[in-house]
Amino acid sequence: MFKVDHLGIAVKSLTAAKAIYEKLGLTVSAEETVEQEQVRLVMVPVGESRLELLEATSEDSAIAKFIAKRGEGLHHVCLRVPDLAAAVARLKKDGVRLVSDEIKSGAGGHKYVFVHPASAGGVLLELAEG
Repeated sequence: MFKVDHLGIAVKSLTAAKAIYEKLGLTVSAEETVEQEQVRLVMVPVGESRLELLEATSEDSAIAKFIAKRGEGLHHVCLRVPDLAAAVARLKKDGVRLVSDEIKSGAGGHKYVFVHPASAGGVLLELAEG
């Protein structure tokens, strides 16, 4: 079954960004770093989904470039799919543009791939297995 796993939000400062969610009484996870993506992040569970707050750890990271171009805000939408490898194979067969053909491991060890905004109505779409 497909579901919205999380919304990725690019922020300049995790400390500043997570404060509003803590003030609302939401639980904020411990910080985690994903070296390959050059980000530090926290997850904020909200109902059956989560908010992922992303802070760049390098000026060369996708998040730093996003913030420099567009400012802080919604970076991506992540859908949880039952079989990531099958979904990726189907998308490739249908000519859908992926950011990378490689399925990667990210925060919490989940497997993921990004669909390029050009193939997803202008939205960066992350697919995660689960």
